[in-house]
Amino acid sequence: MSHHHAPPGLGEPEFFAHDHGGGSRSSTLRQAEGTRNPPSVLHLQGVLLPEGEPRDLWVVDGLIRTEPVAGAVTVCRGAWILPGLVDAHCHIGLGAHGAVPDEVAEAQALTDRDAGTLLVRDAGSPIDTHWIDDREDLPRIIRAGRHIARPKRYIRNYAAEVEPDELIAEVARQAVRGDGWVKLVGDWIDRERGDLAPLWPAEVAAAAIERAHELGARVTAHCFGEESVQQLVRAGIDGIEHGTGLDAATIELMAERRVALVPTLVNLENFPAFADAGEAKFPAYAAHMRTLHARRFETIGAAIEAGVPVFAGTDAGGSISHGLVGTEIGMLARLGGAEFALGAASWRAREWLGAPPVIDGAWADLVVYAGDPRVDPGITRHPSLVILRGRVVA
Repeated sequence: MSHHHAPPGLGEPEFFAHDHGGGSRSSTLRQAEGTRNPPSVLHLQGVLLPEGEPRDLWVVDGLIRTEPVAGAVTVCRGAWILPGLVDAHCHIGLGAHGAVPDEVAEAQALTDRDAGTLLVRDAGSPIDTHWIDDREDLPRIIRAGRHIARPKRYIRNYAAEVEPDELIAEVARQAVRGDGWVKLVGDWIDRERGDLAPLWPAEVAAAAIERAHELGARVTAHCFGEESVQQLVRAGIDGIEHGTGLDAATIELMAERRVALVPTLVNLENFPAFADAGEAKFPAYAAHMRTLHARRFETIGAAIEAGVPVFAGTDAGGSISHGLVGTEIGMLARLGGAEFALGAASWRAREWLGAPPVIDGAWADLVVYAGDPRVDPGITRHPSLVILRGRVVA
């Protein structure tokens, strides 16, 4: 097969791997395929992002090579190539009512993979998913153990539930259970107050975060309202999930300390439904959730503008469908532009989580598109090729 390089973006991009419904290919190429086991030596040609220049890449034994390799089979030409996508807030093994069987967790992981998510930061799961690490066809996962909450202060069956005096010990347990992250529930509805309220006294949270750091783990927290995020950022936390209650001073501190924000814009669309569900018993909570929802783009936009490290996460699992990373990219692009959104879901997120960039000898985890996602971020919902550990998997 010729390695002639047509100028990317001119003419139709070509895909020569087996058909998964993405991209367009000639009938002769389709007839020539006939295999669902991709070759171990691949060649890709296209515009590599973020650098934006035409590149040739080769894949051997699951790793990227930047020099030609004999016998390589070309799988795309004139396409757009991204480092594998990241869902930085995802729950594999979690359903609407808590833990799910392994076969359901597998289906969740496959759905994410086929959407181009090749690296997941799992933000809390009630089951042990380390068996996924032995599966070359499933995404890489960085786990945060199980959510940590207080009794009757979070969704039933989701979290390890402890009182504040047990928080430090539980953080230590989950730090060992996870892969370098711990997930706190920072706030939830307080039935006595009838509104969102922090779960942990500020000094207890600070001591627990310090303990996690001693064990080499980072800490992130679910925060919808204003109080919890203010307290936890000042307590030295490493990340904030959702962040709808951020104010200007906390945003400034997050930018200064490089505290990550994963806003899960897909999930924020559910706030009016949360408000409706709580209206009868907790009208103050309902009004608060509607206010947070009404200013969500202003709040998250201000964090982006201030230089807070913002990453893409869908909050899949529980009641939210898997495979929505492309939708999240589209929503982030509305706030920060397409290139920002792509980085938040690909190269910047990978660097933040310690995954290698696209260089010689790095993991061959790549997503390939038939169009330029900088022009149309919506195309990220429709990958033409997904390459995981050097194999064409979708």
